[in-house]
Amino acid sequence: MTQLCVNVDHVATIREARKTDHPDPLEAARLCLEAGAVGITIHLREDRRHIQDHDLERIRTQLDTMLNLEMAATDEMVRIALERRPDQVTLVPEKREEITTEGGLDVAGQEAHITQAVQTLQGAGIAVSLFIDPNTRQVEASARSGAKLIEFHTGSYCNAPAGPARDAQLDALVRESAHAQALGLTVNAGHGLDCGNVAPVAAIAGMHELNIGHSLIGRAIMIGIRGAVEEMIACINAAAGRQAGQA
Repeated sequence: MTQLCVNVDHVATIREARKTDHPDPLEAARLCLEAGAVGITIHLREDRRHIQDHDLERIRTQLDTMLNLEMAATDEMVRIALERRPDQVTLVPEKREEITTEGGLDVAGQEAHITQAVQTLQGAGIAVSLFIDPNTRQVEASARSGAKLIEFHTGSYCNAPAGPARDAQLDALVRESAHAQALGLTVNAGHGLDCGNVAPVAAIAGMHELNIGHSLIGRAIMIGIRGAVEEMIACINAAAGRQAGQA
């Protein structure tokens, strides 16, 4: 069964709009776990636009959960990860001017640098995932880096109009997921997923985990964070019926 890991960055986005101490990402994370999420994701950006260093420290020390830290492969972030010891690091591309992560990490184009970061983090006992687009070149470079996990960027799938364009993006996710698993990689996915588009991705054979944040936190404004997490889990679990029907 595909699992849900909730990204609570945008709880911090609301807090930082007023530079106060609420809403609290730690409390949001606790509620997500109580509602059935299996882990928490946070992205500590260079510009600290939402999640702050103290959020990472508090979530790491006060919650007994799988913590996935998204970060750029910089010396500063590697040092922070080695100090705070999240269960997993997901290396992502990062640009100051972007609103949100715009695409996958170019592992193939900076393979030596990424491989060094992977080796350093895994050598310290921290699992490493690489956030990549679903294409063969990036999958194979990720396998060569020594990382054990990848996370497919699903933004192109989510942004494509329903019909042939979206079907083509889903086909790429299915194809490259099978390719990655054949190379020994565990496959996760995320970015732009919501209850309207998540089931086909959750139904991909071997899909381990989905990281979902923006749509879930937006929905939580309307129905509460527990309800939003429970609703998303139900949408993901509907993919089990989809898989059974295809078997």
